[in-house]
Amino acid sequence: MGIFGKLFGGGKRVSKETVETRGEHMPDLKIPVDEKFTIYFKKNGGKFIYCEDFSEVSEALQNIISENNWQNQVFYSLDFRLESRFASENISFTQNRQDSDIFFTTCEHLIAHNGSILVCSNQIKEKKLDELPSNLIVFATTSQLVDSISEALKVIKEKYQKNIPNNITTLKHFQPSPENKNDFLSYGSASKNVYLLLLEDY
Repeated sequence: MGIFGKLFGGGKRVSKETVETRGEHMPDLKIPVDEKFTIYFKKNGGKFIYCEDFSEVSEALQNIISENNWQNQVFYSLDFRLESRFASENISFTQNRQDSDIFFTTCEHLIAHNGSILVCSNQIKEKKLDELPSNLIVFATTSQLVDSISEALKVIKEKYQKNIPNNITTLKHFQPSPENKNDFLSYGSASKNVYLLLLEDY
């Protein structure tokens, strides 16, 4: 059974009531990293789609396009590897920000303790978050889940060693939701419509 099969299909679960009644600054619940990420990502207003294989990723992507009437839209992307991987999906890509309101990207890590998405110059070059389109589709894998930002930075340092990327930042507080609408940390943040396509790769 995959990591998210365990999450949605049984095992020891922390009740929704327990999660919702804990304060923002209370210690993290002793729950698996994947479940913690899911809780906080949804709290941030993100839309989460778990996929067991690439055919499910393809289907989910087409559903997102259909749901938003993006059939005739080009996708803004700064990652040639991503464009190559999705070349068979009948999607047109552009490197020109002015041509698209949809940013299609990968990420470095998914941060469980606050449900954020860590990106760097590998994904966004030197762009600031408020320069990106308001619609984001992020393609990630379950192996990119880490518990904290410090853990993510440690992995980045080991992975890239002498060529550490710059412009490291996190995407958080995507859309106002009942859970985050009064969170002062979200004030002034650029609101994003974020879809996460998460592929099981364990």
